[in-house]
Amino acid sequence: MMHAMSEHAGVGVLPFDGMGLYEQPRPPRLVFKMPRVVPDQKAKFESDELFRRLSRESEVRYTGYRDRPIEERQVRFQNGCREGHTEIAFAATGTNLQLVFGNASGNYPVDPNDCDFDKEHGKVHLRSHLIMNGVCVRWRGWIDLERLDGVGCLEYDEEHAAEEDALLRDQLERYNQRLRDFEEKQRTYRSGPASAAQPPHLNHHYHHDTHHATSHHHHHHGHHSRHVGGAGATGATATGIEPHLPHRQDPEMEVRLRAF
Repeated sequence: MMHAMSEHAGVGVLPFDGMGLYEQPRPPRLVFKMPRVVPDQKAKFESDELFRRLSRESEVRYTGYRDRPIEERQVRFQNGCREGHTEIAFAATGTNLQLVFGNASGNYPVDPNDCDFDKEHGKVHLRSHLIMNGVCVRWRGWIDLERLDGVGCLEYDEEHAAEEDALLRDQLERYNQRLRDFEEKQRTYRSGPASAAQPPHLNHHYHHDTHHATSHHHHHHGHHSRHVGGAGATGATATGIEPHLPHRQDPEMEVRLRAF
């Protein structure tokens, strides 16, 4: 069983945490969403070796449906472009990109020039905005409609980088505020009173009954001594109190004490 568990240790499954009888309150948790971009996008674009290689115009190829005949691939490529998506790869580096443009571009505004079949006969010119390795870039190039290859490169997207930088600063500010609130809650949690009181002593009935029985015994013994002394019984001392004699425990009381 332990061997089987060790084999699946890398699986992202949380262990079962059963609720205890006196479960302590859990401390608050802080969840941070990963930023979309790095703090200095332009510096990374200019210094990163991969970006430097992809920023030079080089051969690209359409990679969709590679197991299908060329005629079918040509039709699927054009249909995909008109729908607003295609798949290309840089031949020199093997870097694959999923290009999205036009109505399928989502948050980016639609530009008719992002997919242009009319600019040059037998080719389609494409532009696609994307975030790659934390940097806003724009793919620009063309693909031959028959050979399904062409030329393309990556460019630094200054406009969208500024928009993402503003979103990043706002996200960091909200994160810092949440972090301050989280630390304040942690201090409150650690300095708070105990969550549960100590349970009552289980033998309190025994002590109470023992004390009651002892008090009753001494009271009865003192009353009996005074009675004997007042009657002038033989063997009484000058103070009228007889010596202490062993007292036999009442069997019913002994059973009741043992029950407690």
